[in-house]
Order: sequence, then C-alpha cells, then structure tokens
Amino acid sequence: MPYLSRFYKVVRPDARGLGVSSADFDIEREITIEALIEDLVAVIDDIGAQSVHFCGESMGGILGIALAALHPERVRTLTLVATPVYISDKMKETYSMGHKSRVDAMKEMGRDAWLKATNRSTRFPPETDPGLLEWYETEFAKSNVEVQLSMARLVNEANAATYLPQVKVPVLGLYPTEGPITNAEQEQLLIANLRDFRLVHLPTRFHMVHHIAPAACASHVLHFIAQHDGIACHEN
Repeated sequence: MPYLSRFYKVVRPDARGLGVSSADFDIEREITIEALIEDLVAVIDDIGAQSVHFCGESMGGILGIALAALHPERVRTLTLVATPVYISDKMKETYSMGHKSRVDAMKEMGRDAWLKATNRSTRFPPETDPGLLEWYETEFAKSNVEVQLSMARLVNEANAATYLPQVKVPVLGLYPTEGPITNAEQEQLLIANLRDFRLVHLPTRFHMVHHIAPAACASHVLHFIAQHDGIACHEN
C-alpha cells in the first residue's frame, strides 16, 4: 500500500463472506467464479471507475484472469501474483495432509491447525519472522469458517485455462522460482496462451511472494501499470 498509493487509488475488496464482507447468502451455492466476478464488476461500478489495474494473488489472480476475459473493457492491466492456472493433483494431495481432501483436512484437523501446517510446507520459508506468521494466521482466522471451506472447494475445482486466450490486456506475473503450486508446466500455459505476458521470478520457492518480498512486488506492479498509463512513478 505505501508504494502503490502514492500514485494510484487502491481498492482492496474482501471477497463475499470473507473479511468484513457479509456472509448473508447461500454459502453452499453462491460462491462461484461467476458470482465473484459479478461482485468485482459491482465494486468497479461503485467506485465510479471505467477501468482498473487489477492485481490478484493466487485465487484472486484466477478471478482477475476471468474478469479480464469476460469484461475486457473494465481492466487496463492484469497482475498475477503466484497465481496457479489450476491446482495440480500433487498439490491437492499436499494440502489434504493425509486426509481425503483439503476440505476434509480443514474440518478434521481444525482450520487453524491445518493453516499452520500448510503455512510451513508451502507458503512461507522456515526463516520467516514468527510475528508475520502470527499476523497471517490471526487475519485468516477472522473469516467465517464455512465460507473458507466453500472457497477451498472452489479453489480445488477452478481452472483458468479456458479464459487465458481471451485475455487481451498486458499481464505481469510475479512468481516464486520453481514454486510447488505454480510449477513450470503452469507457467508455460501462461506463456503460450497470454498475448502480452511478462514473467518475473522472485528469489524464493515459497508461495507467498507478496509477503516474502513486498517491496519488490509492489515496485514491479507500480512500474508495470505506470508504463501502461504513460506516467512517471519514480521517487527521488
């Protein structure tokens, strides 16, 4: 935020049912890609913007791909932060932690125990400041458990491959190096199917690149979107 907000108005919506967004809807049926895209369009309308620079992390990036494909006039640029095209069978097994599925693991282990275990296996490196992990886990725990379970089902089923050829806007990818969730096969899908794609690898294999290298990620995003708009964004 401190990097981007010096030059751009930044809006960070909570997906339906998460954060401070209302969970007053049918959680089992109304957490879908289509519904979440409708929400994003409504937010863009509500802030009075014709178009936005969309930046999405992981599942948020999948939503960004769908938004840019289905509503190209509303997106100026798209930034994908450690965004998988789909969740591989290997990662589904990793996140299941020995249970039948990711959702079963969250239910049987308890959400907080599951989160701690997967944070240390794929999201954050071993040397991560304990304060950052505590903050992340506290923020995650603020959201409705049933919504998170429904989101987990959606993440497991989501596949952005069909949307990729429809994306016309410039796309920046900020990815871990040889990440377990966003592997080389998925990166090749992005390279082969996106018309205008710039891939940047961050010096970590762990998934949470925006928390591991926030300054680098923010600087890449800022320079990418500012070049598109033709504005100066360097500070002396």
